[in-house]
Amino acid sequence: QVHLVESGGGLVQPGGALRLSCVASGFTFSVAAMSWYRQASGTDRELVAGITTSGSTNYADSVKGRFTISKDNAKNTVYLQMNSLKPEDTAVYYCNARIAWSWLRNPVNYWGQGTQVTVSS
Repeated sequence: QVHLVESGGGLVQPGGALRLSCVASGFTFSVAAMSWYRQASGTDRELVAGITTSGSTNYADSVKGRFTISKDNAKNTVYLQMNSLKPEDTAVYYCNARIAWSWLRNPVNYWGQGTQVTVSS
């Protein structure tokens, strides 16, 4: 059974930093594409950053140069380092694993429960 557990959210002042962690279990971590999404109140969930099985990364334009996604295959963990935080970064942040199971035609998306990030003075 796939489990994704996020941690590291909280309240931070503008300009501050946080590091989110997502510990995964129930699948071979190294073969999954991992991503961070966020959803602010009243908006749709949006992609923040992603990292492929080979380590290639991509970012939303709004976070480029401020956020960094990384992963540690030995710890089954993906991270999101968030620097120079802005009030508009306030949202619930979700960890996503996209897994291409061999017995299924299409990849399956799995989600964590989310962690709240609030940027406010």
